[in-house]
Amino acid sequence: MDEEEIRATSGAVKEDSVSQAVFLLSPAHCGGKRGRILLREEADFPLAVQLRALGAPIGEVFSFLSGLYFRGKLTYGRAFSRPGAAPSGVLVITPGRGLLPPETVVTHEELRAIAEIGVTPEEPRFREPLARDSAALASALSPRDRVILLGSIATGKYVDILEGHLSGRLRFPSAFVGRGDMSRGGLMLRCVLEQRELEYIPIAGAVRRGPRPPKLERIR
Repeated sequence: MDEEEIRATSGAVKEDSVSQAVFLLSPAHCGGKRGRILLREEADFPLAVQLRALGAPIGEVFSFLSGLYFRGKLTYGRAFSRPGAAPSGVLVITPGRGLLPPETVVTHEELRAIAEIGVTPEEPRFREPLARDSAALASALSPRDRVILLGSIATGKYVDILEGHLSGRLRFPSAFVGRGDMSRGGLMLRCVLEQRELEYIPIAGAVRRGPRPPKLERIR
């Protein structure tokens, strides 16, 4: 995503229109067991074959790599996003690629390159594309628009870069505090089933660590 692409549609949004809600999804871990399975040249399940032959959408790839957590983030973001000037209401933080719509196709070799980049602000290959796209996104937003991070909030690995460009507009679900990844994924899928959106609070000045909440009730 680049700044020209974002600006191209910005004129279509009126000042009195409903504010945007753009969701940023943290990336899946590409270097773990599932990543090695997916990238094996001998892998013969459909996603692996598609990835080698034509490439596959980054949303599908990360859903395979991360399972319930990423699937919950993607399903929730698509259910509650309200895009306007931004090219997509859901954007995936992608190491080395910045912010990508989940429909963006990546190839086998591109996924290998993504897996080699550390998710840390000290890594220029991660930091610079994310900073570039965060600035481009900020330029397309009005003061009323919201950007919601669905991902790790306890550390600054995404937050520090994003907040530096979004100038106080970055928010996160308050229900994330104290929850592990699987609990967050399950919570978001329940919210989609119930058509219930979570409460969001500004990241700036928020308490991002807390006691573990009660376990989610089993879906009947």
